Amino acid sequence: MAQSLPDDQASKLDSAIRDLIINYHELNATVIDELYEEPSALEFMQYVARNRPFVVRKGAEDWTAVQKWDSHYLLSVLGDSLVNVAITPFGNADAVLKEDDGSLSYVKPLERLEPFDKVIRYISEQESNQEKATPIKYAQTQNDNLRNEYSSLFEDVPSDIPFARIALRKNPEAVNFWLGNSLSTTSLHKDNYENIYVQVRGQKHFVIMPPVAAAAVNEQSISGTTYTSTNGDEEAELKVEDLKHTLDEPELIVPVPTWDPDFPDVRSTPYSELVKPLRVTLNEGDMMYLPAQWYHKVEQSCGDEGYCCAVNYWYDMEFGGSFWASNAFARDIARAVNN
Repeated sequence: MAQSLPDDQASKLDSAIRDLIINYHELNATVIDELYEEPSALEFMQYVARNRPFVVRKGAEDWTAVQKWDSHYLLSVLGDSLVNVAITPFGNADAVLKEDDGSLSYVKPLERLEPFDKVIRYISEQESNQEKATPIKYAQTQNDNLRNEYSSLFEDVPSDIPFARIALRKNPEAVNFWLGNSLSTTSLHKDNYENIYVQVRGQKHFVIMPPVAAAAVNEQSISGTTYTSTNGDEEAELKVEDLKHTLDEPELIVPVPTWDPDFPDVRSTPYSELVKPLRVTLNEGDMMYLPAQWYHKVEQSCGDEGYCCAVNYWYDMEFGGSFWASNAFARDIARAVNN
């Protein structure tokens, strides 16, 4: 059995973690750099090396997608083709859920194939009639879907982001399409990708924190669950009460952040108050670089037609050098101290 550290060693470790977070924020801006033209490959690589985000305002305003992707155009291209849609009762796909007994689980959505025309109309109608409680649908498969199930739209966006491809010397691992309304949210998490995110319709509201926030986010290993339907008719339109979540089989234990910077007193750690989250809103045509390993949660606002859509490019992060190993060390120390 592991033994507790002596009080003086525990105090020194606590001070070191506090210094890490405080020093980071003293040395780095608490706002995101705003650019008004795309960076060169060299300028982009400097941001990657420093692991710092930026926004290019109107950086994608001339993309065909930004110019054309209204509902009429999307319906004319996709029609009734089948697409994968995530369905949840509360817009909480891939999220931490508090159970009735106070324990936590990590819940994944019910996924169904549905005609695109039905999905976009449902999303738009739900946005304009939120007082009626209905299941929330979100096209968010995150599996390179823009080059697969939405491939007919792929020609409307660049095949890659040139400054990223040149700087990173690789093509994107995935290009994803996102479509939902303001009821869908993305809970706090981080990815092993250099992420270029482009807003096409509506707005996205990001809360982001650097990897040194590991001690603040209260990462826990919790059981995975998945929403399923209790309605035996797979063709029927679901009701909220039809969706129940059950433990995954075989059992799946997922390490996830459980602290939310928008609810700072819930499941906080002694280090949560030291972190200074950055907040940024992306408007139509804006482009953001979100560095690998940055914690982020996302909410969205719809455009005039009642939906929000975006495209993102994931480039594999570099696992060589000290960045990955250092972050893994900080994360392990944070979990050991907080637990």
